[in-house]
Amino acid sequence: MRKRAIFAVLAAVTALGGSTVPAAYADETVGDIQISDVTVNGGKNIAIGLADKTVTVSVTATDPSGIWDADFFLWRGTDPDNPDGYIKPNEDTTPADCVAADATTSTCSKTFTFEPDWWLTNADAGSWKVGVQVSANDDSRAQRDAYTTTRLQRYAKLTVNAGPEPVTQGKTLTVTGRLTRANWDTDAYAGYTAQPVRLQFRKAGTSTYTTVKTVNTSSTGDLRTTTTATTDGYWRWSFASTSTTPAVSATGDYVDVQEP
Repeated sequence: MRKRAIFAVLAAVTALGGSTVPAAYADETVGDIQISDVTVNGGKNIAIGLADKTVTVSVTATDPSGIWDADFFLWRGTDPDNPDGYIKPNEDTTPADCVAADATTSTCSKTFTFEPDWWLTNADAGSWKVGVQVSANDDSRAQRDAYTTTRLQRYAKLTVNAGPEPVTQGKTLTVTGRLTRANWDTDAYAGYTAQPVRLQFRKAGTSTYTTVKTVNTSSTGDLRTTTTATTDGYWRWSFASTSTTPAVSATGDYVDVQEP
């Protein structure tokens, strides 16, 4: 199997190209430099399917001499010097892309690419700490080993089918579907088992879905339930999310309800 399953498990082993984990400075600050914000993926969790996904991490910092560079690292564990997992950016050996807001403040960015068909494994899903290092033109510097956190999540899909179509008012309507998520160990989508999923209905001509009931997925991720057909509208399944899997809702399936 081509996947390097130990990638994010060994602390001092290569992350994305050959470097080892840098020595931490224990949230060191030298000079007048100040970090005001660190943003990962626009503030959203990182949901990854089976294709490579590239996200941007940025830091906004200020120093009287101006900001010239920054670097980032994602890690897991309790000790940044000996992490349980470590990921570095694509441009680890090159300067960050820094955009100056004025003479003292800049926002510097780098990108991370996650490769589910190469090194990412299911064990990597969950919370990661985000470390940042920033350098100023006068050699002032700051490092924060865990300025914020982010989550790597296994992208999910959800389907729905309601029938029969059309259906007579007052008759039984059967709604089925399936919840799957990316399996980074096998490079395929697989059923997400024993998960509560809400069956929701939106009356034709309205814009809001209402939850009718909650059903747990089967051992294969399948969903099946029955309800009474009352009026024309859209049926869907909606999954709320877990720490390792993002929320997802199926596209509504329209059912025409006819008078008896």
